[in-house]
Amino acid sequence: MPLQIALIGAKGRMGQVITAIASENNATILAALDQGDNLATGIQKADAVIDFSYHKTTAEVIHLCTAAKKPLVIGTTGHSADEKTSLLKEASKIPCVWSANYSVGVNLLFALTRRAAQVLGSDYDAEVIEMHHRFKKDAPSGTAARLLEIILEERKLTAESLRHGRQGITGERKPTEVGIHALRGGDVVGDHTVMFAGLGERIELTHKATDRAILARGALRAAHWIISRSPGVYDMQDVLGLK
Repeated sequence: MPLQIALIGAKGRMGQVITAIASENNATILAALDQGDNLATGIQKADAVIDFSYHKTTAEVIHLCTAAKKPLVIGTTGHSADEKTSLLKEASKIPCVWSANYSVGVNLLFALTRRAAQVLGSDYDAEVIEMHHRFKKDAPSGTAARLLEIILEERKLTAESLRHGRQGITGERKPTEVGIHALRGGDVVGDHTVMFAGLGERIELTHKATDRAILARGALRAAHWIISRSPGVYDMQDVLGLK
């Protein structure tokens, strides 16, 4: 029987793609929900919930899923670090997949970035460059933010090491800096490059998305996976067995 999904953010770009391909991924959109709809009623009837709405809505979605004991897949981005810390604590009460990006290729990029950061020391300068369509509201992207988190974790640095672009007389680049550059324009679905630049060589890891369906397929895959899991927060690395 197809998985019965309550989809929050159904009218958004990702919501429309998920709806379009749900049937070919053994799922049915039982409740297509957006701002102003009764989220609780739709969530109550579903096997699992997928949220690709707005970051200000995430707390309510988690609260309702916790109350209804429903598995949740979160694809919404734009949360501050403090917001996310608080939300993750609440989301851990139910089975929840929360990923910055649901693409299989991007999650391989996460794994490769972690390995590269482990092998390449601080003499290899780390920079992350991302580009998205002109309509994207948050920067850097959730995917870029996760790539930065991985580099900071492996190099034992804090967010104070991040440099969001550069302007003016900045002085020489410090070995503890991790650069992030967000480009916006046209209809770009999502490009991400992680660069490790040493003296005499440069390693670049790049993923380019050309179709949002890769994200939608990943989110539906995560929904199928999460329904049989214990409470806790997982990501696509868990879903794909990359950990």
